[in-house]
Amino acid sequence: MQPKYLKRWLLVLSVTIAWSMSWSTAWSHGGVAIEIDTCRIPVAGHWVHFTAYTPMTSADTEYCSEIPDVGFTNVVFDYESKALRKMTVEFEITKEPEGTRIFHQDPTTMKAGTFNIPIDFTPHGPGDYLAHVTLINEGTKVDAHSAFKVGTGGSGIGSINTSTYLMVGAAALVAIYLFWPGLRQKVQRKKTGKTTV
Repeated sequence: MQPKYLKRWLLVLSVTIAWSMSWSTAWSHGGVAIEIDTCRIPVAGHWVHFTAYTPMTSADTEYCSEIPDVGFTNVVFDYESKALRKMTVEFEITKEPEGTRIFHQDPTTMKAGTFNIPIDFTPHGPGDYLAHVTLINEGTKVDAHSAFKVGTGGSGIGSINTSTYLMVGAAALVAIYLFWPGLRQKVQRKKTGKTTV
């Protein structure tokens, strides 16, 4: 590949990475494409946001699909629809694949729109879990659930944050290559096989 085309290709790559990062942030923080947020549980046309915090090990970092540590965890269900506050909802956490119930909240009306559950996963160990949300309204019962893993390891960085850091790192490498002439010349010399005396 000729140097001028390589430079154009790298510029396109850096713009693509920057664009991907902006959309990733929008998805995780209420942007236009929030429908693909994996932390949201659809229940009969309404949305419940599922979040987990491990305050002893990772402060206020948010998790939903993977919780790195087995231990004390604050599991939070937030209603995104005000209509849910008038409905009866039941919450449950089960260990899979056995379906063993480790937490259950009887059907209740949550006028505040937030339900916070302190759970210690230590006795149940690492593995697969399901967060169940059951909506009971006008004689109809609709169950929805979201799968998550506990005890996946890691350094306390959420999965969304990790992908963001990787994209930032890739963009930084591209920027260094584009704006550091000495490095660019070395790479081009290696490609062409030319050496300087």
